This record gives sequence, C-alpha cells and structure tokens, in this order.
Amino acid sequence: MGVDDEVPIDDKAKRMRDLLSSFYSPDPNSTSVPPTTSSRFATLDTINTTAFDADQYMNLLVQKSNLEGMLQRHVEMAAEIKNLDTDLQMLVYENYNKFVSATDTIKRMKNNIVGMETNMEQLLEKIMSVQSKSDGVNTSLFEKREHIEKLHRTRNLLRKVQFIYDLPARLAKCIKSEAYADAVKYYTGAIPIFKAYGDSSFQDCKRASEEAIAVITTHLQGKVFSDSESIQARAEAVMLLKQLNFPVDNLKVQLFENLEQFLADLHLESKELPPASADQGNLPESATSAAHEASIREFSKAVRAYRVIFHDSEQQLSRLAQNIPKMHFEATQRHIKKQLASSDLVAMLRIIWTDVLLMDGVLPEAGLRDITMEAAHVAVKQYVASRFSHLLLDISGAVVKVGNQMEGIEEENSLQATLEASKKAVVQGSMDVLQDFRQLLDENLELLSKLRDLIIDWVQEGFQDFFRKLNDHFLLLSGKKYPAGQDLSFHEGIQRDKILPGLVLVLAQLSVFVEQNAIPRITEEIASSFSGGGTRGYENGPAFVPAEICRTFRAAGEKFLQHYINMRTQKISVILNKRFTAPNWVKHKEPREVHMFVDLLLQELDSIIKEVKSMLPEAIQRKHRRSDSSGSTISSRSNPLRDDRIVRSNTQQARSQLLESHLAKLFKQKMEIFTKVEHTQESVITTIVKLCLKSLQEFVRLQTFNRSGFQQIQLDIHFLKTTLKDTADDEAAVDFLLDEVIVAAAERCLDPIPLEPSILDRLTQAKLAKAREQSPTS
Repeated sequence: MGVDDEVPIDDKAKRMRDLLSSFYSPDPNSTSVPPTTSSRFATLDTINTTAFDADQYMNLLVQKSNLEGMLQRHVEMAAEIKNLDTDLQMLVYENYNKFVSATDTIKRMKNNIVGMETNMEQLLEKIMSVQSKSDGVNTSLFEKREHIEKLHRTRNLLRKVQFIYDLPARLAKCIKSEAYADAVKYYTGAIPIFKAYGDSSFQDCKRASEEAIAVITTHLQGKVFSDSESIQARAEAVMLLKQLNFPVDNLKVQLFENLEQFLADLHLESKELPPASADQGNLPESATSAAHEASIREFSKAVRAYRVIFHDSEQQLSRLAQNIPKMHFEATQRHIKKQLASSDLVAMLRIIWTDVLLMDGVLPEAGLRDITMEAAHVAVKQYVASRFSHLLLDISGAVVKVGNQMEGIEEENSLQATLEASKKAVVQGSMDVLQDFRQLLDENLELLSKLRDLIIDWVQEGFQDFFRKLNDHFLLLSGKKYPAGQDLSFHEGIQRDKILPGLVLVLAQLSVFVEQNAIPRITEEIASSFSGGGTRGYENGPAFVPAEICRTFRAAGEKFLQHYINMRTQKISVILNKRFTAPNWVKHKEPREVHMFVDLLLQELDSIIKEVKSMLPEAIQRKHRRSDSSGSTISSRSNPLRDDRIVRSNTQQARSQLLESHLAKLFKQKMEIFTKVEHTQESVITTIVKLCLKSLQEFVRLQTFNRSGFQQIQLDIHFLKTTLKDTADDEAAVDFLLDEVIVAAAERCLDPIPLEPSILDRLTQAKLAKAREQSPTS
C-alpha cells in the first residue's frame, strides 16, 4: 500500500487503463505504441486513442473554444469520467467472479484426475489380452475359412453353369407363355458367359438360346406391326428389341406413323361429338365424352412410351401433340358457325382443356396451354360475333317474313303483328344473347377466366357494331340504301321494287322502340353484368356508347317516317298524274258530277289513315281545329276570289285582279304549311294530305283549262273541302292549299268564270248521297 501511495494518481490511472486496454483490445499492437508517437496533427477527437497527449489536447482546446465551451466540455468530461469509473468497477467485479469460478474448476479437475492413471493401465492390459486371444482364434480358423470361401465360389459357378444349361428350356417356356420380358432378361444375363465360353464349353446351349431368341425377336416384331395390339404393347416390344440390340430405327418410323393414325382416328371421332343439349345434360358427363377421354388417355400413354423409347423425339411428338387443340378448335368453329348455345360452347371448351392438361403432363415441351389459350381467344371472339350475326338474322327474318305475308292483306292488325314480332325479336333476342354471354363469365373454367375482360369488351363492342348493322339493314329493307356485297344475304328476303309502305312504317316505329326501350334496357343489363373490361385502353374510349346508338335510331326513325310519307304521296301522285294527263282540258265538257279520281284519292287516303292509326299513337295535345270554334270554315282567300270571278266577265281583268289579290294575301299573312313530322297519327296524316294537295296544285299548273275544265276543278275541290275537313288536323292549312289549287286553275284558265255556290252545293250533296247509297254501313 505504501508503494502505491507514492505513485501519483494520474500515473496509477494511466497504468490501470493500459492494463485493461492490453487485455481487452482486439489489436494487441495498438497498446504498444508509445505516447510520443502521437500524430502531429492532433484533434479534439484523439482523446479516445492510445496516442493521446494531454498537453497538446489542452492547448488545442484553449485555441478552439471559448470559456463557455470549456466549461461545457469540463461538465461533459466529468460525467464521462464518472461513467468510466462505474464501468471499471463493474468490469473488475465481473473478472473477479470469473477468476473465482476458474479456481474452483481447476480444483475439481485436480481431484478427478487423481487415480485415472491406474485405471488407464488396467484398461491397456485388458485390451492386450483380448487382442492376443483374437489372434489365436483367427490363426486356428484361417484354413477352414479359406476352404469355405472356395466352396462358396464353386457353388456360385455351378449355379451359373446350371443356369446356362437350363437357359434354352427357360426360353422355351417363356415363348409358350409369351413372357417375352422374362426371356429377354434371362438371355441378356447369359450374354457375358456366351461371349467368354460360347465357342467351347457352352456351344450347344448358345446355339439353342440364339434360336429361341430369334423366335422371340420374330414374335416381338409381329407385335410391333400388328394392328390388333395396343400402342402400349407395341412400345414394350420395341423396348425389348432394343435390349436385344435389334435395329429399331425402322420401328421408330412405323410407330410414329401409328401415332399419327391413332390421332387421325381420334379426330374422326371428335367430328361426331354432338354439342351438349338440354336433354342430354353436360357433355363431359356423357358416354361419348367418357370414351373420348379414354382415347386421349391411351394416346398420352403411347406418347409417353414413345418418348421413353426414343429420347430424341420431343420435337417430333410436340408437333404431333399440337394438332390436338388445332383439330378440336376446327370442330368447335364448325359448330359456332351454326347457332350454338353457350352451354354447348362451354362443354366443348371443357373437353378441350381437359385433353390439353392431360397431354401437357406428358409433353410439357409442346406448349399446349399457350396454343390453346390463343385458339380459345379466337373461338370465343368468333362465338360472340356469331351470336350477334344470328340475332341480326332473327330480327330481319321477323320483319321480312311478316312483311312478305302482308302482300295482299288489307287488315290493319297485320302491321301491328309485324311490329310486335319485331319488338320481341329485338328485346328477347338481346336478352338471350346477354344470358349466353353471362354464362360464359360465370363458368369456373381457366380458359374463360383468363378471357373475362376480353369477353366483356367483345360484348360491348358487339352490341355497338350490332346496332350499327341493324340500322344499315333497316335502311336496306326500306330501300334507302343499296346492299353491299357482304350484305346480300340479309337482303334476299325482300325486293327493292316490292317494298311495302307499311313495312317502312314498321321500321320507323321499330327504330323509335329501339331508341326509347331497347337501348335503355340493354344498357342497364350491360352495366349490371358486363362492367369492367378495359383491355381496349382509355385512348380508344368506351366500347358501348348508348347515346350514339340512340341518336342513330332517332335519326333513322325520322328518316323512315319521311320515307313512308314520300312513298304514299308518290302513289297518290301517280293517280293525280293519270287524272290530269288523260283528258283534253281545253275541250272539257260542262261538269255534271264530281270526278271519279276524287273517289280514288279519298280511298287511298282512307287506307293510309287506317294504316297510320293502327301503328302510330295519337298526339298528346291536338292542334286547334277551326271547326271547333264559332268562326267560318271557309278560307278567307276563297271569298274575294269567288266574288271577283262572278262580277268580272272580262278574262284579262279577272286574271289581273286575281294576281293582285294573290300577292296581297301573300304579303298580308304568312301561313306555315309544312312543319316537322312527328311520330303521331295527326302529324303523319296531315303531312300526307298537304303533300297530296301540293302535288295537285303543281299538276294543275301544268295544264290549260277552258271554262268547263276550270269549273270541274272547282267542283272537285269543293267536294274535297267537305270530305277532308275532319281528316287533317290542320284544317286551315288544308283549306289554304285547296284554295291554292283553285287559284292555280284560274291562272291557267282561258275563261275563269266559276260555278254558282248553289250549284256547287247541289252537286256535292248529290255525290254524298250517292256515296251513302253505295256503302250504307259507312
């Protein structure tokens, strides 16, 4: 203690630190560096190194820190010193415990070692005794062991010799029982002996065995080339021949040809596979499907055997196996061209996928899964397009069939039946198509699951294209568009020159129905069951655009309605043309009665009215009819005209006055004659009547009349005023047009002197009475 007290506290602490550092330092050489070798460029971070210099550190600290920094550093170092003292105490305590434990262990080891040397000497003596006795036993049994081994070798040799002598008999038995595999095994086992002693000791056995093997080879070749044997049996025969070193290259070609023929026969059977129907159940569960699956399994076993026999045949077998999905999808596409239900298509795809999985397990190098996925992509897309094509045929068939039956039929309900059948074909057909497509999405089949998004896009694109084609087909049926080459099949049911106006009216109403009823219902169904897809990409836009289809059919409905009006007015124009081109109006006789062309005109208008009322709805709000008010039903333009014609006898003055009156009325009031046609009874009938009267006016302007011809026109128009007042909804416009006809006739008359009103009324009443007598039920 006295010595330690004489050592300064700093030196004692440094020594203790150096001892601990030398004991725990990972680099022993680090403690051997003297303090004098510290770096010339010391920093404040060198305090934790072995080359620490306190004076240099203090000088550096004083240079780089102010008083506050030094005080802060002092506080930090005091805390670090305290922590180091605590750590040192814990380290000393832990080492002390280890030293005590080590001391106790050494004491126990010393106690246990005492007496071990004596035991080791005794064990050595016993081992030497056992070794001497073992050497004695081996020496005494050596001669007997050598004799036993010699006898054993002799016994094995005798067995081999006996086997060689018995080999011909064994081979004969194998031939008799057709155990050719055992025979080959026996013979290949004896080949080394025959090679060594076949020309001397076992010459007869070798010759007899070779004769038997020749018979076996012949039988095996017969099995290979026999059509009655299974392909698996032929493959086993080829393997046995290969073990006999028989050249099997020609057999390889023959066996592959047999595989090709087997696949061809399988293809012929698959042609006869009927699609699944409602009364037969699912196709995979039928007897035909079971037989087909058994054939595919047999073929896969044959392929596996062929591959085992001929190791370099993967590419050749792959090309052969790839024909399986190809032939399947060829048969499937033939069925798709017909009207195939989705359940039938799913059943066919299930069979194809089962066959592909079975063959893929045998020959994965063929890549049948990818080939099948590509073919299924094409087949399902073709099926979707085919269903839309058949739907288009069904709708056009309903229209054309009923339209053809309408020829010669005057009943109004025939048009209504046509319209209802067409509506049902559109809505029910579309729902059936969606049901079939929904079944494709609901099926738990890997092929269809991978095509789900594509199927959704195909359905949406299909409906968009279907309604475009339906609109084009309506135009073909109406005669508004000539058929293209690919559309001739749709146009065979009706001829362009025999298009019925009623059919055009049906197409107009059917277009309105598609816009207002069919498209919303189909849109709702697509949104609920066929949402998703998206494989088209956002840059291409949505596949199904209902607004665009609605605009198309709205325009088509208006076009068909106008076309119907044109067809009807053209027919009436033919009647008017015959009326005004036949007589000589300059030499016309004095009128005695209303002309018969008026009856024809009224009959044609009556049939049009019946036709329109059977198809079109009534207007929600009817226009104001002048006859409903207390005003006069006679046009204001007729009174001055009649008065002028009565009081003036000079023809030139009458014409001048007529022109002045006409111009004055034209600038005095403007009447809207032709308005937009609506899908109502009143709008269509009124438009047809206006167009007919306008045509009548134009035909009148092309003729030159004498006084009697003018009076005949006046009488006919007066009768039409009486009969047409309840026909058209716009009575004022009809009166205006009728007056225009009289004005035109007066302009083209050489002596425009009209009939007295009393004469007009008398002749008109006579005509009405005669009409009532001819049709008392009207």
